[in-house]
Amino acid sequence: MEDVLEVYQRPHDPQRPTVCMDETSKQLVGEVAQALPLQAGHPACYDYEYVRNGVNNLFMFFEPLAGQRYVKVTEQRTKVDWAYAVRDLVDLHYPDAERITLVMDNLNTHSPGSLYEAFEPAEAQRIADRLEIHHTPKHGSWLNMAEIELGVLSRQCLDRRIPDSVALQGYVAAWQTKRNQCQVKVDWQFTTADARIKLKQLYPSIQGG
Repeated sequence: MEDVLEVYQRPHDPQRPTVCMDETSKQLVGEVAQALPLQAGHPACYDYEYVRNGVNNLFMFFEPLAGQRYVKVTEQRTKVDWAYAVRDLVDLHYPDAERITLVMDNLNTHSPGSLYEAFEPAEAQRIADRLEIHHTPKHGSWLNMAEIELGVLSRQCLDRRIPDSVALQGYVAAWQTKRNQCQVKVDWQFTTADARIKLKQLYPSIQGG
């Protein structure tokens, strides 16, 4: 916990940006009957029955100090999917950064080893060398600011029936563009000093000699 909180105290540095990463899933749902459109005095109406069209995964990369986020939609959430998403982070979104400080949970797919599952060793090492990885502790997902941003995405974009991957990618891209244009940031206030006071019960008790 203190390791992650120390990272959050670092000033903004475009050459060493701090990026938080998290992921979520979205059930794709199709209609079995044509919805009744919105009319004056009447809301749009949808049939209570629907058809399941599978599940997609969303990888969220969020730079809180710059107010930028990048969401990648994939059909699965394997080690290889994560590896390709991280390569996009390094090569497409931060090509000029010296090193990216990446904060994420310790899910087994979220490790440099996944890069070696997807790429040749030289390429995997090239990507890994661009990363400074910090994992949130077990049961400490609240420390991941990407989780906050995923909550916003879920409320503003995903709280509807989305029939397929193409539609999902369109909704997410529009949401991402608007949020990035507004440069919506997170002002993180919880520090290590706060943790040592408010979460004192989580620290081991040291008995004096």
